[in-house]
Amino acid sequence: MILLAVLSGFALALIAPWVQRLGGGRGAWVISLLPLGLFLFFGHHLLTLDPNAVHTVTYDWIPSLGIRLSFYVDGLSLLFALLISGIGTLVVVYAGVYLADHPHRGRFYAYFMMFMAAMLGLVLTDNILTLYVFWELTSLSSYLLIGFEHERAEARAAAWQALLVTTAGGLALLAGLILLGQAGEVGEFSALLTRHEMLLDHVLYVPIVLLLLIGAFTKSAQMPFHFWLPNAMEAPTPVSAYLHSATMVKAGIYLLARCSPILGGTTLWQSSLTIVGSVTMLVSAYIALQQTDLKRILAYATISALGLMTLLLGVGTSAAVKAAIVYLLVHALYKGALFLVAGAVDHETGRRDVTQLGGLGRLMPLTALAAVLAALSMAGILPFLGFIGKELAYEAVLEAPFWTGVLSSATVVANMLFVAVAGIVGLRPFLGRRPTTLPNTHEAPFLMWLGPLVLAGAGLGAGLQSTWLGEVLVAPAVTAVQGHAVTVELALWHGWNLALWLSIVTLVGGVVIYAGGGTLRQAAVRWKGVARWGPESGYDLGLRALQAVAWGQTRLLQSGYLRYYVLLSMATLVGLVGLTLLQRGEVYGLGNGSDVQFYEAWLAGLILLASLATVRARSRLGAVAALGVVGYGVALMFVLFGAPDLAMTQFLVESLTVILFVLVFYHLPDTTTMSNRASRLRDLVVATAVGGLMAALVGLMHQVQWYASISDYFAEHSLEQAHGRNIVNVILVDFRSLDTLGEITVLAVAGLGVYALIKLRLKRGGEP
Repeated sequence: MILLAVLSGFALALIAPWVQRLGGGRGAWVISLLPLGLFLFFGHHLLTLDPNAVHTVTYDWIPSLGIRLSFYVDGLSLLFALLISGIGTLVVVYAGVYLADHPHRGRFYAYFMMFMAAMLGLVLTDNILTLYVFWELTSLSSYLLIGFEHERAEARAAAWQALLVTTAGGLALLAGLILLGQAGEVGEFSALLTRHEMLLDHVLYVPIVLLLLIGAFTKSAQMPFHFWLPNAMEAPTPVSAYLHSATMVKAGIYLLARCSPILGGTTLWQSSLTIVGSVTMLVSAYIALQQTDLKRILAYATISALGLMTLLLGVGTSAAVKAAIVYLLVHALYKGALFLVAGAVDHETGRRDVTQLGGLGRLMPLTALAAVLAALSMAGILPFLGFIGKELAYEAVLEAPFWTGVLSSATVVANMLFVAVAGIVGLRPFLGRRPTTLPNTHEAPFLMWLGPLVLAGAGLGAGLQSTWLGEVLVAPAVTAVQGHAVTVELALWHGWNLALWLSIVTLVGGVVIYAGGGTLRQAAVRWKGVARWGPESGYDLGLRALQAVAWGQTRLLQSGYLRYYVLLSMATLVGLVGLTLLQRGEVYGLGNGSDVQFYEAWLAGLILLASLATVRARSRLGAVAALGVVGYGVALMFVLFGAPDLAMTQFLVESLTVILFVLVFYHLPDTTTMSNRASRLRDLVVATAVGGLMAALVGLMHQVQWYASISDYFAEHSLEQAHGRNIVNVILVDFRSLDTLGEITVLAVAGLGVYALIKLRLKRGGEP
């Protein structure tokens, strides 16, 4: 059933355009039935899951390479599967209205279902190489979604940038997974859990960790690979909401969580995650204040939240892992809601600039309600789940075994900025007076406020039912990350402790930052020029350098002249094959010639003289005649060595070729010397080298036989099985009949093509 659940999304992606076309306005509802059904399916699994047991399902895929479609079902994978399918359901119905007038809405659903299925496969797979396959499928499908509005150059550039960054990290991940499989001697995560100590002591541990972290950091937009995510806001808002809340960027967090019990616990692992997470968290939250576009503000806030999750996974204690899992759920709910709210505001007003928005609360009350609820959860206000997540994060960094003061201070500052950002995107557009330049606005359609209201309300409901949530959803996920049974008790009130006082300080500081948002934004903008020296400028520089190299290489290798293509190909062949033969010492002579008959030597000399005459001829007809002598000489060689059928074919081909050449060249102007002496000398050297290489290879084939000859088999079975005495014909017609059929098919297609061209020219009144 797990395999069917994963593949169902790919199957629906194939028919989604037809479903949308047949369903019309109800197409979104029909398509949403699949993610809804998957949400119920995974929810049932979660309720019946034993968090202390390992649940695996395995199907052979490529047994010779040890690759299996194996799935590992535990609390962590089910948590992600629920987010992917649940939020996916809401985004699908939301997109039905948001893209109602788009001519390619069916194509959007195809890309979306492919993306959802790839994410489900990624979080449910147990095999490390299968994980890489799904990992790259998410990159490919997100590329299609980000560049969905491909008519705009900005969308194409953003999609291309996201693909390059994430696939580059994917290549590092592939190398790390291969090394992990070699070091652990198994290819499944479930089996690697038992080899933690062996992997920590392995000589490949450092490169494995570094490669896996590069893959995770590029996917989850951690510094310095963060820049692709804000630019991906060129995608339609439903895509942005899905990318940020439940899928793409959470894939890196999932990988870190999945690998924590396998590779975590070392100084390298902890320091890498905490340093990168802290820097990402602070810098991205600061950059968010510089933005005025709703989606870009939310994008940088997402990067900052991902940095906080990375930091907590780096700390690695039970409290930190619990905080990371809870905050992952918190972020999915409020960020999905806020992105959908931003899309609704943009849909109704045509604007996303927060400096041009205000007073929408009276005009869009239900959308405003969803925005306020989501913003309160983001700010960590009691009794929302966001408050519990913030409290747990403070408790985790206060109890961290290292850098306690630094991590606590960084987390407090980041959360202050979260409070300010929550006010900017969740309150400011709906409070105050409506700007006079803002067009008349009304409430968004039902399906556009349903999704954000459900997600924002879920953040409130989860906070009120935190005890049940901790036991059913959070505890199994924390147990999976920790590698041993963990009891999770969530509560809204933990007493008057240091974490609560830090929450109060955070709220006050966030309100101050929000109140002085204009001044702070102006101060932040003054430092905006520093960005031109940042990672994105390095990406642009590297891309321009790559294009320059490609242009120079193309100019050299793709000159447009056939003679240069042949020259470079032959020179490369001589250089690579000849150098290999010399290094291996496998150059053999052709024998001493004692068994060569006089007539054979005479015929070889004739072929050689005809070849020289061909290249020295002053006229085309003379060159054609000399070339014909070469062909007839080769045909005579076939006769002398017992291949009359080949000789007959050669005679026919040479005769036809000579006639065609004469008929064509007769109408061409007189020949002139087009090349200088140096060019001809160069061609002579290359031609001689190629001829010498071919002679050396013939000598090698004559002296060395790696495998037993198969000629006896054909001689023995040709008459008995194929009823033919001509062994060559039997091979062509019976033993290698498919090859012959393919050659006949090629000739037939070529003949039909020639016939069609002739008929086309005759129809237009030309001469055949």
